[in-house]
Amino acid sequence: MPRTFFVTLVLAVSLSFSALAQGPLVVSAARVWPAADYTRITLESAKPLTQNMVMLKNPDRLVLDLQNVELNSVLKTLTDKISSSDPYIKQVRVANFKPGVVRLVVDLKAEIKPQIFALPPAGEYKYRLVLDIYPAQDPLMAMLEQRDKPSTGSPESTPAHEQQATPAILSEPPLPQATTEPTKPAELVKPPEAVKPAEQAKPIEQANPAEPAAVAEPSLAAQLPPAPVFTPIPVKPLNKEDGTRVITIAIDAGHGGEDPGARGANGSHEKDITLAVAKKLKVVVDAEPNMRGVLTRDGDYFIPLHGRVVKARKLQSDLFVSIHADAFIRPDARGSSVFALSERGATSASARYLAKQENESDLIGGVSLDDKEPYLARTLLDLSQTATISDSLKLGKAVLGNLGQINSLHKGAVEQAGFAVLKSPDIPSILVETAFISNPEEERKLNDEEYQEKLVNAILAGIKKYFASNPPLAKSKIAKE
Repeated sequence: MPRTFFVTLVLAVSLSFSALAQGPLVVSAARVWPAADYTRITLESAKPLTQNMVMLKNPDRLVLDLQNVELNSVLKTLTDKISSSDPYIKQVRVANFKPGVVRLVVDLKAEIKPQIFALPPAGEYKYRLVLDIYPAQDPLMAMLEQRDKPSTGSPESTPAHEQQATPAILSEPPLPQATTEPTKPAELVKPPEAVKPAEQAKPIEQANPAEPAAVAEPSLAAQLPPAPVFTPIPVKPLNKEDGTRVITIAIDAGHGGEDPGARGANGSHEKDITLAVAKKLKVVVDAEPNMRGVLTRDGDYFIPLHGRVVKARKLQSDLFVSIHADAFIRPDARGSSVFALSERGATSASARYLAKQENESDLIGGVSLDDKEPYLARTLLDLSQTATISDSLKLGKAVLGNLGQINSLHKGAVEQAGFAVLKSPDIPSILVETAFISNPEEERKLNDEEYQEKLVNAILAGIKKYFASNPPLAKSKIAKE
């Protein structure tokens, strides 16, 4: 026997025994983030998880096999985390499929486009396996298309080439256990390739016909609080009856879901404060006769930075206002700030630091790097933004002046930095740092409803002042991509 072959064999056997000695992986946390846009399931562990995923029909379900994983209480309680009002998931069932393999069966309510990818450690998180369950058609675009579609009657009248394509769903699976290529540690952040019909796995129900079902039908916990009602973003007519155009303000609540944002000295999360302020800002904007507010997120779930920009553009927003309450390296940092985009570097060291922190949101919240459609590429890579940045600075100045009447200002002028969320080439966009959550005094103010109301009224006053000298131009119907 050649010496090199013998050495290789010994190493292989040693590694195998080492893996067995380490035992199965333990999932330390399982989180579910339901939303009208999509539902996210996140599994966290000390080491990367290896998985196989397939979709099955009759009934529609998604099967996820976790390799060399222990079936512990964290995975077992995943069933109780599914809300009855989740728009896409009916229930999740978990069981040991075979030795060393834990199977998750996600029973579905509608046709979906799943996306699964792995993330390396980021922020306070360890390794994560992320399963995003998107609808077959984007709910926002479906609503816009329905609004603009003439009421001609049956869906058969829609030309075949205009109908939304849905992902292929596998027919009933054969008995062989071959599955998709597993995710490996070296493939972090890269989603697996599409599942092929010959590579499907058996559902838990068909694991062994001679044995009773491995997973009992679970019932949702009766003690769960009432589930939130999922409602789409309201779309008002672009023109009022008197011919005056309604101004659309995209209101972006920073962070959300897997990305909590900055944390205050007393435990407050930035994502909660920004959502509360954003909702209040929408209320006062909607109260204006010629304005409407649309939220990029209306609950505790994560929206990628580029997704916020794309949503604002799909609604042909006139302005984009991103709400934040960030932290700084010094706890005595205080005051409100307003930022606009810069293509030439930050205007100060603090602006550069804050932009870096905000742009890392996608790393913490979890984004698949392969999810870059052509429309998105045009949105983020269009550098002809000189006029838009000029308008953003005017808007920022008007808002900053009003914020200075209710709080001290961190800087007396609008600052600029390379914030990814402000990179819409055709919408004046600003990022409002309402106050520093890292400052204990300002953290208390940010949690105070009266101060939040003052904040939103100051922002609205700045928006109205901007439009007083920069009236909105006429816009055509929303373009379909």
